[in-house]
Amino acid sequence: MRIATWNVNSVKQRLDHLLSWLQERKPDIVCLQETKCVDDTFPREPIEAAGYNVRVHGQKTFNGVALLSRRPFDEVTPGLPGDPDDDHARFLEGVVSAEGGGVVRIACLYLPNGNPVGTEKYPYKLRWMDRLTAYARERLALEEPFVMAGDYNVLPAPEDVPNPEAWSKDALFLPTTREKFAALKGLGFTDAIRAGSDAPGLYTFWDYQAGCWQKNMGLRIDHLLLSPQAADRLSAAGIDKHVRGWDKPSDHVPVWCDLAVEAA
Repeated sequence: MRIATWNVNSVKQRLDHLLSWLQERKPDIVCLQETKCVDDTFPREPIEAAGYNVRVHGQKTFNGVALLSRRPFDEVTPGLPGDPDDDHARFLEGVVSAEGGGVVRIACLYLPNGNPVGTEKYPYKLRWMDRLTAYARERLALEEPFVMAGDYNVLPAPEDVPNPEAWSKDALFLPTTREKFAALKGLGFTDAIRAGSDAPGLYTFWDYQAGCWQKNMGLRIDHLLLSPQAADRLSAAGIDKHVRGWDKPSDHVPVWCDLAVEAA
């Protein structure tokens, strides 16, 4: 089972890219972020025609997440637990039955950016991370293949940014941010990309400005975190960097992993 995540930065503007990539990579489950449209205007028809079931949790103009799956969804639940007043469309959980038996649980998430630091945006980010950790702890107790995939807006380590000192005061790289991400991972998760390589330069995002793409000044902020039951089945993982070179691309690229999910 191939599971992928991609911040498409407007699914309507990037629909042709999405369809091309779906045909090229052939993922079984896809988590999309920053779809930037309400549920009724999500372009589900061409995606369904490509062979995917579609579930969305949208919001006008910004945020928005979606799950695509070749197999039917058993369950779909929008919204991260822990704050009933949080109306941002940033989280969508789905459960899919694996072809060989058993289920796979997927959480698609778009974690708040948190900038500028010194405003309410950073405390909101930290509270959101605390809620995500509480949610993850509960789901891990189910002892099933479980993947939390998305744009985390977190740079976990200096290797994930070309110039760490320049990011030392940014919400994505502050010590508190990285400590909370490490605590989340410490519950028992495996970073799918880092399971295969500790090399620097494995970026998933390049800003549109200052020639960041041309200079390869990227960031690794899109992550696939795997429960122990998912990590045991990990066979491959990768970053589709070439997608950033397409015409009028998203500033993020897809990240994917392959799991051998079979009946015990």
